[in-house]
Amino acid sequence: MSQDLKQYADIIEQLKPMVNEPEFNQVLLQTASDVPKEKRFLIKMEVKRLAKPCMRTIDLRGHVDGKCNKYVHEGRSHYMDDVAISKFEEQLRVFGRYTYGVYEAVQNTENNFRLMRQKELAQERVDKENPELKRRSAVLEQFKAPTVNLLDYRQRNAERMNFAVAVELFNSTNQSVRGLSVDISLEGLQVKISKDAFFEKGETLFIFFRGLESEFAMDKKNGIAYKLVKIVTKNDAHYLALQRYKEKPSPTFDKFLENFIHGNKRRYKVNMSNTIEAITSKICEQYFSPRSPTLPVYIDVINKTLVPRFAMVNEVNRETVQYWRDEDDNCRLHFLLTQERLSRLLQKPESIREIFVFSFTHLQNEKVYFYSASYEELLQKDILTRVFLGFGSKKASWRVFKVTLTDMEPEQAHIPLSIPDSVGNKVKKLNTPPSARLMSKLKNLRFLAHVTDVTSIAGQETYNEFQFNRENLSHLRNFGHPRNRAPSNVQVVRFKYEEQRIESRYQLRTQIEARFNDEQVVHKGISEDISVHGLGLRVELSKEYKGSLEGRAEVAFPRLQEIATSFDVMHLQYDIIYHNVDKNILHLKAVPGEEGKSARHFFDELIKKNKANLKVDNDEEEVPGMGQALRCINARNATSLSFLMSREGARYSPQACMIGKQDERITTLSTQYSERGQVNLEFLFRDRKQDSPFLQSGIKAVKLENMPLRQELFISFDASQKEPRMAIIPRYSYKFENDEQRRAFIREAMVRGQFVAIHVMLTTTGKPDMTMLQTEINYVTMYAMHRARELEKTMWSIAACSHLIDVTDEVLIRYGFAMEDITANRMLKSAPQPRVIANNA
Repeated sequence: MSQDLKQYADIIEQLKPMVNEPEFNQVLLQTASDVPKEKRFLIKMEVKRLAKPCMRTIDLRGHVDGKCNKYVHEGRSHYMDDVAISKFEEQLRVFGRYTYGVYEAVQNTENNFRLMRQKELAQERVDKENPELKRRSAVLEQFKAPTVNLLDYRQRNAERMNFAVAVELFNSTNQSVRGLSVDISLEGLQVKISKDAFFEKGETLFIFFRGLESEFAMDKKNGIAYKLVKIVTKNDAHYLALQRYKEKPSPTFDKFLENFIHGNKRRYKVNMSNTIEAITSKICEQYFSPRSPTLPVYIDVINKTLVPRFAMVNEVNRETVQYWRDEDDNCRLHFLLTQERLSRLLQKPESIREIFVFSFTHLQNEKVYFYSASYEELLQKDILTRVFLGFGSKKASWRVFKVTLTDMEPEQAHIPLSIPDSVGNKVKKLNTPPSARLMSKLKNLRFLAHVTDVTSIAGQETYNEFQFNRENLSHLRNFGHPRNRAPSNVQVVRFKYEEQRIESRYQLRTQIEARFNDEQVVHKGISEDISVHGLGLRVELSKEYKGSLEGRAEVAFPRLQEIATSFDVMHLQYDIIYHNVDKNILHLKAVPGEEGKSARHFFDELIKKNKANLKVDNDEEEVPGMGQALRCINARNATSLSFLMSREGARYSPQACMIGKQDERITTLSTQYSERGQVNLEFLFRDRKQDSPFLQSGIKAVKLENMPLRQELFISFDASQKEPRMAIIPRYSYKFENDEQRRAFIREAMVRGQFVAIHVMLTTTGKPDMTMLQTEINYVTMYAMHRARELEKTMWSIAACSHLIDVTDEVLIRYGFAMEDITANRMLKSAPQPRVIANNA
């Protein structure tokens, strides 16, 4: 095509299917009515040239980025890759035979090396004119990723076939427009027409398939009735989504179309855009769900009472369930999700249904006593805030939980395939809705509570600074949970996953005795939890540890020794790797080599036994399909933003992003400087030029330790700035030298625009469960093997996942900001000068 005609490429595309029709000149006048007469003549000559029969053979070997295979058409052998074959068959349908138009289209596919080089040269010319723009653009692009709605895709009731043929559309006033069909099914049709069309959504249109009239006995007097359900504008054309109008049936056409699609779907290719969309969505869910740090708790509504019914446990969030178990292994999640807290959440708009709950436990006579309070509850009296936060944060069992509440529907448990039942019996079986027995268990579920542990060591040390009078400790009984109440009726459902590679901490609350640095003085205390392979141990002492870091501890477990007769657990050797400011909370690590062998061996056996129990539970479901149903509901109601990363050389870059229903501040940050349907996550990688960028080096640490990594990111956000680097100023919390620097950053951010704090959790990904994907991948392979390979390549390239939890309000509470400042900070505008309340007030 000459340079002069390239501006009319869209008109030429519309005219191609009509070139051999008697009314070609009429369509040309209609389509190119605003084109000068001499240019219109050149367009006509170009279309006629493209329609001339072609005798050339095609050989793309060495010319395209793809494997070329022999392809025989009408006795002539061509060598083309999958992309070229798809283009060849598409253009055959347009012209009706092998023409120069078919030949040239195949020579200009997007993976043709000649075309790719031309684009590179054009880009180089642009880059020479503005090298700085090139550099900045390339940097930004690598941090952009498409958004994916988990398990939300279109299911089709009938197969849709790619089919380009000339059509004419009439409305009720007999106005008509010529167009080109894009795809067709027994129930619908997509048509491409010029942009100046006059049709409106909802009206009935009558379609004449002009391109089929010469080959088939079509009714030339009565068009087929369709409803216009959607209009999408792309470039210089409208795409009309049409649905068969059932009130004006045409049995003859239905029969013809059924036979036509069945006989030609391999030749014309089935349209699989929704199936590819479904596979992409399911791949993301496969990597998201098994490693999400958030514990989903499913809430029944019975007689206007909110009742926690199920909790879905995976590799990471199981620590939350373990924390809320007492010494008899009873689940006490109802202490966290009280009726009062759930009711208070329900009164808020869904986008801001969140609270932060602070908790700790007390061990007395080997019995666990739970204490918890939300910030709203502590605000009832100023003295309560200082006593609870100041005293509780000195405990090894100190936790901060973010709790959100979102609406849900039991029907979300059903995730059919994207493929219609007519494809086969196996597909029909997989599309069957959940059993009546299963749905009866879910029928009263109305809400989903998401519980996330957002505790940070730095945050705990800051709460340590809250001054309180020990005479006021009696107030804590207001937040103690009575042990004489029946255990929670929450049923813990184990998450079914293909393999387990991420390790977590295991709750172990029991009395301990410790001696430090070969001293004879015995320190009594309580253990809180142990970590992978028994290497780590957290303990809380009854009095201050007088030594320093890198000291040696000998720990005894008198109660465990009574039941563990085959092990010596009275002389376990540990190194001290952390202590808090008050030196009553210690993190210990088993001594390497022979000295620490006893500790490693005993706890390794204890964890193995625990894992064995978990695996037994995994396979036992009270109602078959319960785990899958709850998993689907949770995926469709994620509240926070998560993104997947693939490895490219030594670097990791975002591959896909899942945006939650809440945490609007993070959504705004990630979408403010990106195109629709994308996120821009560059601000999370802003430290990429430093020695140890958190996300890049963090993934290596996760692989080494087999444990998730968590860190807090502080952000100063000014939405009025056009340049993202000026609008979003991020800094990881560990980069500050002290709390005063953190408070100063927060004050400046709130005056400048908005302060945002994000709890960033990083984890590697496991192996996907192919049973959820295989049927649809096989279906794509039948019609487009290259697309199936692309999907599988993308799937196996994903190596890590990051979950972003908005903890802004909790961080502001921690650093003593007033409630009115916390409220004002939720608005995207400059807040008034913030007031800081002294922690010792």
